[in-house]
Amino acid sequence: QKQINSRATSESETMYCVYVAIGQKRSTVGQLIQTLEEANALEYSILVAATASDPAPLQFLAPYSGCAMGEYFRDNGMHALIIYDDLSKQAVAYRQMSLLLRRPPGREAFPGDVFYLHSRLLERAAKRSDQTGAGSLTALPVIETQAGDVSAYIPTNVISITDGQICLETELFYRGIRPAINVGLSVSRVGSAA
Repeated sequence: QKQINSRATSESETMYCVYVAIGQKRSTVGQLIQTLEEANALEYSILVAATASDPAPLQFLAPYSGCAMGEYFRDNGMHALIIYDDLSKQAVAYRQMSLLLRRPPGREAFPGDVFYLHSRLLERAAKRSDQTGAGSLTALPVIETQAGDVSAYIPTNVISITDGQICLETELFYRGIRPAINVGLSVSRVGSAA
């Protein structure tokens, strides 16, 4: 992003970043802020944090708040990248709220509309036409899997919504392969025409 912004001659060419930390430890969020400060990246970055110690409704709403901020840039002819880290924790917060409200649980005790929860969020990322301002919002959702199981309910839901996925494996990381990308599970569904 820093390289893109160094070449920008106008605000419409600047790439803004919105990072949404959902259910992360406060210390992790603090380390991220320090890293962004050291790289002088806070001047074009927004950090939205609903930490693990925050109530479930805040963890549920944080991605929507971050998305609204990203949409501001998109709708005003600018470009933005939003990173949701991670949506599996938002789904857990939604499950907690739904169970407290006595809504009927479905697969893995998630409510039946959890797919809609993520699709209505991720479908807000879009590229606008030249007639409507030519802004863009790109979403990178992060999903944490249990023991690398990408066939669980939440990972398969998000995979079905996105244009592709990059699967990282801790085993590859510990063997010294970095980035630790599992090439067999990582795919792009966009193609060469994009």
